[in-house]
Amino acid sequence: MRLWGGLLLGARARLCPARGCSSAAGLEGPTRPRSYWRYLRRLVRGPPQPPYLRVCQVGDPVLRAVAAPVEPAQLAGPELRQLVRRLVQVMRRCGCVGLSAPQLGVPLQVLALEFPDALFRACAPRLRELRQMEPFPLRVLVNPSLRVLDNRLVTFPEGCESVAGFLASVPRFQAVQISGLDPRGEPVVWSASGWTARIIQHEMDHLQGCLFIDKMDSGTFTNVHWMEVND
Repeated sequence: MRLWGGLLLGARARLCPARGCSSAAGLEGPTRPRSYWRYLRRLVRGPPQPPYLRVCQVGDPVLRAVAAPVEPAQLAGPELRQLVRRLVQVMRRCGCVGLSAPQLGVPLQVLALEFPDALFRACAPRLRELRQMEPFPLRVLVNPSLRVLDNRLVTFPEGCESVAGFLASVPRFQAVQISGLDPRGEPVVWSASGWTARIIQHEMDHLQGCLFIDKMDSGTFTNVHWMEVND
């Protein structure tokens, strides 16, 4: 989940049942082929291996798959440590407030979440109050589950690094509780409301193969560069 000018671009409650999610399986269309030089580079070096240094874009099948739980034997292991490092690295480089393992090509139930003071201060005070924003430190959760604490729906603009360059209004529950494990296997329980709850719900959706476009008000879907195009 990403911040654009103060707006987030950035028993288990399944907030996006499989029947409500669109799927790209079997779709054919005018996808852009690799250039000749990219083809040669891939031929010589081989395909890049996840976790990637960039964020997967909508159309990549990994974003529509239900993520698998991390096995107990993987906790505190080198592969999980590498995944967590890469999640935090890419999240901070992109200026995100959350990132999921599927977004880096790894279909596992792992999330990284962080709303640092610098991003919080970059938002206008009026937006902070209106959207109930509060900064929070880095949190990494493994095999998280979600419980709704306040089922009132609040709608604000939202976007995603995996649907780069677009925004839409999305309804989210006012307050939730997320529980799971930290990368060492220690239990974590976190209750949140307002903007933080929105971030959590957005990232949890990724683990179910859902994107914000599945829940958005389609009439608000916006390309953030539309004014530049007209100029």
